[in-house]
Amino acid sequence: MKRLVHGLERDIGLGRYSVRIADAALREWFRQSNKPKLGKLTWDDYHVMLNTITQSFEHMPEKMNFRYLHPVRLQDPELGRGKPYSVPVSYSDTQNGAEPVIAIGGLINTKHRFDFLANDIHQDLRIIALDLCGRGGSGWLAEQTDYSINTHVELLRQFMDHLELPSCTLLGSSLGGSIAIRFAGHFPTRVKQIILNDSGPYISRVRRRQRSITIARHYAFTTPEEMFRKTAISMKHSGTAPDACLFYNQHYKTRWSEEESGRIYRHDIRAMLAYRAAATQNLDQWEYWDQIKCPVLLLHGLSSNTLSNKTITRMRINPLLSVIHIHGAGHTPSLSDGELNQWIADWVRDDKPYETDRYYHNPEHYESIFYNA
Repeated sequence: MKRLVHGLERDIGLGRYSVRIADAALREWFRQSNKPKLGKLTWDDYHVMLNTITQSFEHMPEKMNFRYLHPVRLQDPELGRGKPYSVPVSYSDTQNGAEPVIAIGGLINTKHRFDFLANDIHQDLRIIALDLCGRGGSGWLAEQTDYSINTHVELLRQFMDHLELPSCTLLGSSLGGSIAIRFAGHFPTRVKQIILNDSGPYISRVRRRQRSITIARHYAFTTPEEMFRKTAISMKHSGTAPDACLFYNQHYKTRWSEEESGRIYRHDIRAMLAYRAAATQNLDQWEYWDQIKCPVLLLHGLSSNTLSNKTITRMRINPLLSVIHIHGAGHTPSLSDGELNQWIADWVRDDKPYETDRYYHNPEHYESIFYNA
């Protein structure tokens, strides 16, 4: 497999573009398997496909853990334990000595969402990706009411202390962006720069409610084909992404369940129910945004149904705001395209706001084999 991957890398001629190499490797597996029908794929085939993608990476971040101590002040007075309790938190770290960037995903994302980014720019930035409590490899909180943005802010503060980082750059996708904004409002000296992946200080309750309805459900994927189909449906408003990216991210959002004889989402459903309860109100964080004085890079999916032009216009009160509008992307671009990832790394290193907005168009056209809604 390694020989195949290196051969594909030479053919593509773009060694840092990890998703192109991974997607080419996946397609080569499909071709060598005589292009089986999706309904014939087994879970054994599924794991071979995952291994094909994983082996294409050259610089896998190391998986690590620390203990988050959930304070009494963030617990419900009636439902809380009345004393702090600890939760194991999983994260990944490229540990390359470069400028540190803490990456925080969305509602059901895991740290692996940022593996393509970490591979593409491993020479430029140190990518540290965090599993929020109730997601990925992290432990679950004791009560549904413990899940909140304020809890995630406290988790981030303790995490930075654990890493001995007095300050760093924050990268937040969707919910991760909301956390970054509030954190910077509370702890301005601890944030050098912020990268917001299709996230802003305001999200309407209409959009939040739409999202809450789809995520606060239990799904059991009993065949790979069913998993591909439902993933394609759920991602149809997010824009195009290579099959390898969709496969890889969805795999780490799920786990095998013997009881269900299939894969189910690995997140704590109570975290989604907490979001659904909060989604009855607009998310309005302008008070925190107005306090942010550091440089901010906004990645805006031009097909996004979450980040409005009106919100972007008001965000420009920060004179250090830079904006990249991304063609063919909806809410939270996948951060799997190597050229865009290099733009992100260059912005972090240059530390200069753009004079005018930039527009990114991925020259690659990815024709899906597995994900057709």
